[in-house]
Amino acid sequence: MSTSQHPVALQMERIVGGDARLLALVMMLPLVDGVFPALILAGALDEPLGAIQVGLLIFGGSATVAVILAEMDGTPREQARVVLLVGVPLILLAAVQAALAPAIGSVLDDVIITRFAALVILAIAAKTASATIGEYLPNPVVIIGLGLVASIDPSGATFSVMTDPVLVAHGTLAAAVGVGFALVIALTGPYLREYMDIDRFRFGSAVALGLLPLSLLGMAFGQAPLAALIVAALFAVDFPFRGSEEDSSSAPDPDPDSAAAQMGAVADGGDAEDSSDPVTPDHEEEPDPYHGDDGTDTAGRAPWL
Repeated sequence: MSTSQHPVALQMERIVGGDARLLALVMMLPLVDGVFPALILAGALDEPLGAIQVGLLIFGGSATVAVILAEMDGTPREQARVVLLVGVPLILLAAVQAALAPAIGSVLDDVIITRFAALVILAIAAKTASATIGEYLPNPVVIIGLGLVASIDPSGATFSVMTDPVLVAHGTLAAAVGVGFALVIALTGPYLREYMDIDRFRFGSAVALGLLPLSLLGMAFGQAPLAALIVAALFAVDFPFRGSEEDSSSAPDPDPDSAAAQMGAVADGGDAEDSSDPVTPDHEEEPDPYHGDDGTDTAGRAPWL
């Protein structure tokens, strides 16, 4: 059930190949193409729930699930080792970018870069949902580059590092959540490969990514992307107790011989009492002894008869 044709994962597999390199490219792509710093500047990581949401959608997401379940080989322990090999540098790089975010933001217009970050997330969501649509959309790197050109303002440039430790902590939390998500997928891989539909989860993840830019632009969506991702994960997994209930409801009679014998007995007429002809009431066979029903006057009949 876990076979996937995830467009992003397939495109990256053609570029790099290899399990560890493919997973590293998928998970570190937000750090390379500037999506993660743009989200930091847009305020997506101002709260812990926002950091968890970004970690699951950006560093985790359907592309990471597709790579681990459909592309990686080996035992769950071996896959978990690969995830940690990729995840530890990912967390460190995310912390560094979060520390440098104030310096980057000092030369950019926050409003413009927020809008371009929303466009990038929408483009990634469209590419995730359909490879055909993704062919007509520009690369996220191009959108981020145009956003940097449009929002640059060198007049207020300052070099400041770690002016907001809370923001650095939230950036580290987002990367750690993404790595933890990938680690859970790797450890539960045998179960998920049997019961999870990756393409169904991919469409749900695309919906969650589509809601994230709306919350960045100030619309009242809050943690709706996180809720949409959780619902998508629940609907993508076919829990085994559903199948057991269906099997038990459609299971044949445990003793078909006894059932056939009972059906044969019913067809033959059942017991002797059931097979006998309908018994006519006794009062129809015997004459009615009541005087009110007999109009004759017989001499010698007792008066009470």
